[in-house]
Amino acid sequence: MHTVKAPRIEFCGEWYDITPGQPFFVGRESDLIIDENPFLHRRFLSISDENGLWWLSNVGNLLSATVTDTTGQVQAWLAPGARLPIVFPELTVMFSAGSTTYEFAIHSEAEYFGTSSMTAMSAGTTTVGPVHLTSSQRLLIVALAENVLRQDFPGRGEIPASVDAAARLGWTQTAFNRKLDNVCDKLDRIGVRGLRGGRGKLATGRRARLVEYAVSSRLVDASDLVLLDREKEERDKADAASATATSEDPGVVDSGLSAAPPLTRS
Repeated sequence: MHTVKAPRIEFCGEWYDITPGQPFFVGRESDLIIDENPFLHRRFLSISDENGLWWLSNVGNLLSATVTDTTGQVQAWLAPGARLPIVFPELTVMFSAGSTTYEFAIHSEAEYFGTSSMTAMSAGTTTVGPVHLTSSQRLLIVALAENVLRQDFPGRGEIPASVDAAARLGWTQTAFNRKLDNVCDKLDRIGVRGLRGGRGKLATGRRARLVEYAVSSRLVDASDLVLLDREKEERDKADAASATATSEDPGVVDSGLSAAPPLTRS
């Protein structure tokens, strides 16, 4: 059976070719060495040809990957042991290991499906609909995804700790955690996987998973980074106004009259 031309991989500004008939591995010790991150599998993902198609497979036993088309409307959750055919001319693959989120692109000449607002894929994928975020929820996601969104090409980005993201926004840790709970609950209710653990407990890696979903589905993008600067400017203005008001407060008003002597009992 005829196999379409081998896809190419783009990561950190470099391109990688794939040889037909040989699986191409992605991981810590693979054809594409993503990083020396100890949380990353030596061989995590593989790309190979079979039955006239190219396939992306998760050959790890712990990590999962998020795979989307260029529009972000079609998203697949690639769990350990799962695989999917490469049927779009470009796919974005995102995954997290420890506190780092990685992204690479698969470019292919194959186009079995066109992308539109009504696009659907095979079982195991999700057609992403609109998600309505409050302004504070969007700010929270952008703060967590800032390092990923500032990349000029697919690569790697550190996910900040909650305390650092809260400080970036000028929020208390309690307020940040509450808003993080709310946005994770909202996305969990519409079927986004990986944001909650078993028995109602929030997943340990929910911040990384939230960034994966938000960036890959285009829920936020680089144009939203201006929100962080705008938030800081407004916060600085409010602080300056508060400081000015405090410095101008005279406390007790001086009427210019001498104080009356204290009353004495006779």
